[in-house]
Amino acid sequence: EVQLVESGGGLVQPGGSLRLSCAASGFSFGTYEMDWIRQAPGNAPEWVSTIRGGGGGTNYASFVKGRFTVSRDNAKNMVYLQLNNLQPEDTAVYYCAQSNFNVRGQGTQVTVSS
Repeated sequence: EVQLVESGGGLVQPGGSLRLSCAASGFSFGTYEMDWIRQAPGNAPEWVSTIRGGGGGTNYASFVKGRFTVSRDNAKNMVYLQLNNLQPEDTAVYYCAQSNFNVRGQGTQVTVSS
């Protein structure tokens, strides 16, 4: 069974940082690209970033503006999203997802507020 489990969310002040983690199981993790998406209350899901399998090339949504960094550790079946300079508009539930298997995790809440 393909499973994704996120962790690392929380409440931070504007300008703060968080590191989100996603533990993957049930498939050959290193081969597949992984996505991060987010969903704010009342909004549609929004793509944040993708990291490809193998060499791990990356892509980011334009709103990231150099603030977020996606990475992966294929030996540990983990993917990470480092969030820096967080702003209130980044408040959302963040999910990791794998499109080939059409699966995403349960999400982790990120709240940015003073």
